[in-house]
Amino acid sequence: MRAFLFALALLALPISGIARAAVPAPVNLVTEATVKGAITDYLMQKAAPLNAQVTVKKINYQGNLKLPAGKVTFDVVAPERWEGYGTASVALVVRVDDQVKRNQTVLVDVEALADMVVASRTLERGEVLATSDLAVAKRDLAQVQGRYFNNIDEAVGLRVKSTMRANAPVRKDNLEKVPVVKSGQVVTIVAENDVVRITATGRAKGPGAPGDLITVQNLSSQKEIAARVVDATTVKVDF
Repeated sequence: MRAFLFALALLALPISGIARAAVPAPVNLVTEATVKGAITDYLMQKAAPLNAQVTVKKINYQGNLKLPAGKVTFDVVAPERWEGYGTASVALVVRVDDQVKRNQTVLVDVEALADMVVASRTLERGEVLATSDLAVAKRDLAQVQGRYFNNIDEAVGLRVKSTMRANAPVRKDNLEKVPVVKSGQVVTIVAENDVVRITATGRAKGPGAPGDLITVQNLSSQKEIAARVVDATTVKVDF
């Protein structure tokens, strides 16, 4: 009898008092491969102007993403001065329906192989380069930080500042012009325009290669002026 009365009491309880199981919210599962694919697409677009053979060597990202239901978009932002090769830390921003759900830094490494001038043999300090000293081969842009020659003719006639190994890229910052005017040398100073040409004798106050601007002392007036080296005996004043 007591059990019967207890059952009746339970039936009399309001329906709202009965506990209900929570329904899980819909979830977007974004795989690691999808995230890396979005980063790779950005890196390839960034490197496109390099005119190089580009390979993404490393993307330091792991794991799937569990996101709320909605439209998922990715934004990848590189450092302002990064040119698209070598290592860099890029920002990965993941949005769902335009709401930011993930913002993190990802380390990447991009190899960009481009045709550039290399040493065909070991080049010693002080050597003046000839065509036979050089060749063209593919090398990683990260090795030279953009300071390289595309054409052998651009490097011929320049002087090596420090020893270079065979097959190493010839960096622009490791070459210098060969001075044709020495410090203290007597030179002819030329000043001319379409109407008049004036010459004077001067003394170079420093060395210079063709095209360099050096200081020259006019031996008649003793005044020092800036003049551009033309050849081994002549400098020119612009006026």
